[in-house]
Amino acid sequence: MAAFFRRIAFLHILLLFHLSFSGYGFLGRVQSLGINYGQVANNLPQPQHVLELFRSLKLTKTRIYDTNPQILTAFANSNIELIVTIENEVLTDLMDPQQALQWVCTHIRPYFPATRITGIAVGNEVFDTALMAYLVPAMVNIHAGLVQLGLDQYIHVSTPCSLAVLAESYPPSAASFRQELAGIMLEFLQFLSSTKAPFWINAYPYFAYKDDPARVSLDYVLLNYPNSGMIDPLTKLHYDNMLYAQVDAVIFSVAKMGFGGLEVRVSETGWPSKGDSDEIGATVENAAIYNRNLLSRQLAHEGTPLRPNTRLEIYLFALFNEDLKPGPTSERNYGLFQPDETMAYNVGLSELSASSTSSASISLTSSANHEVARVGYQSLVYWMFVYLVAIQVLMRRPF
Repeated sequence: MAAFFRRIAFLHILLLFHLSFSGYGFLGRVQSLGINYGQVANNLPQPQHVLELFRSLKLTKTRIYDTNPQILTAFANSNIELIVTIENEVLTDLMDPQQALQWVCTHIRPYFPATRITGIAVGNEVFDTALMAYLVPAMVNIHAGLVQLGLDQYIHVSTPCSLAVLAESYPPSAASFRQELAGIMLEFLQFLSSTKAPFWINAYPYFAYKDDPARVSLDYVLLNYPNSGMIDPLTKLHYDNMLYAQVDAVIFSVAKMGFGGLEVRVSETGWPSKGDSDEIGATVENAAIYNRNLLSRQLAHEGTPLRPNTRLEIYLFALFNEDLKPGPTSERNYGLFQPDETMAYNVGLSELSASSTSSASISLTSSANHEVARVGYQSLVYWMFVYLVAIQVLMRRPF
């Protein structure tokens, strides 16, 4: 009889182990997608209202393009992670270590830790500007300021790069950085490696499609699956979407510089819902498909073909349409939401309830969630069936 109870106990442990790693256990929770909160507009809601929108969406990560004190104050004690940005025009001042320390004392220390600042983006796409010689010294000085204040273990320092830093990106295994960037890129990668900070990349498959719609597959850039995609001739890895190919191109480029262990994250990606007549593909339908597929893949914790077991961290661009952004019409129409907090289009978010301000209270659920739940439920039923059959067999055996 003692052996019978030992076997029963083992079956209980087996069932609990399965449940722990299914969607029904504590380990089945999904990390949220990050989102960029731009403010180049004159009609956006106040930061406190934006915080309520974040809460209703259950978003826990955002990036802003400055250190707006109203936002940093409003987001205090919200548990939402923020990446703040040092504007490009400030970089020359930060060549002075004392000014860099003063920047940290003024823009970070008064708000941390109540406001969960987790990263500082030193400039944005600086490698595309005449300011790139100032970039690494500014990053070093800002990091030194964090060290002096004991904040470096909580806040990383990096900078978002555009794909223009690559000389080649196709196929991913052939990618490399532009030769003229070799010296400064080496310094930059050494800094990231020594401080354990990620390499941030702004990646927009939309631009590749807009520039050559006759040759670039729309399904491939919209992250639709299944599609034939492409196979890297060297690695034989299959890519079913351009975003992952772009990220792996950066990973290969970083590795060729001797820093294969660096994590690569996507600081911006998105799709415009409206554009000028020559901006092919900028439609509400395509924007909804791209961001819905992006959300589904994030909910599935996907990695790239080169790093399939590492969930790719992505910040979607953007939270709001921004009416004061210069450039073509598309630049003002990347938002998931209009300034009045109504959805620009539905990316698969399901409405749960209406708030007192008549804006929707919605949660991150999509067709991907329902599929995961369905598979999880079927798996749960299967294991319960196995468990009951095993009990019956054990009860009929002599002890």
